[in-house]
Amino acid sequence: MSFNPSITDWHGKSIWLVGASSGIGEATATALHAAGARVFVSARNAAALTRFVEAHPGSVAVPLDASDPVAVKTAAITVQQAGPVDLVMYCAGYYKPVRADNFDLNEMLKHQQVNYLGLLYVLDAMLPHFLQRQAGHISIVSSVAGYRGLPKSLAYGPTKAALINLAETLYVDLKARGISVSVINPGFVKTPATAQNDFPMPGLMTTAEAAAEILAGWRRGAFEIHFPKRFTLWMKVLRVLPYAVFFAIASRLVKSEADSTHNASLNP
Repeated sequence: MSFNPSITDWHGKSIWLVGASSGIGEATATALHAAGARVFVSARNAAALTRFVEAHPGSVAVPLDASDPVAVKTAAITVQQAGPVDLVMYCAGYYKPVRADNFDLNEMLKHQQVNYLGLLYVLDAMLPHFLQRQAGHISIVSSVAGYRGLPKSLAYGPTKAALINLAETLYVDLKARGISVSVINPGFVKTPATAQNDFPMPGLMTTAEAAAEILAGWRRGAFEIHFPKRFTLWMKVLRVLPYAVFFAIASRLVKSEADSTHNASLNP
């Protein structure tokens, strides 16, 4: 089923990617540029954006800190002045493993500021533009970590769950106004963030593979774009399990991790 108009031709389209200095954002910007789109790349790392623009002629660097509403608003004005924006992709993200027995309020708030509030600032800056035109596409990078509460995801998971819920509500509100909405829920992708993980990551993908999946999802007119299917489909099953079953599985995961840590300490 197609939820959004299919995007098959990127030539002449203007795309703003927020969080494009590395990872999935950078790879998607690269793929869009190769497909003929004019890409505007934003992130805090101005040097990385400069390198991207030098390697991808015609692209435009618009540095910003997504957690700064004034910077986001200023960047949005810069992008809009170049002409109508066809799609904005929010791929800024922050991840650090956090458990309840190591609760860190600053970490909790930093996840919220980058992963969720940053998107709200982008929406505040871009929704009037899309509503006036009765056109445009908002694409939000969330994660399968937002499906259910998982070990080590105390700070990250809730922000991603919020993004999924927000995307669903935006879709309901904006479909009749001619504005498309999609949510991207990756599994494990090889990025600086997942490099922190000290556990097996089933179906680990490269960022280029993730970008190809994203463009394919936009081409299908999908609302949810999730990958790799061999992992995310199992996560979808986990999402609908009753609490008694889900908590039993989660408890075994925690115990298995504890046992692995204990064995490692005994065998340095």
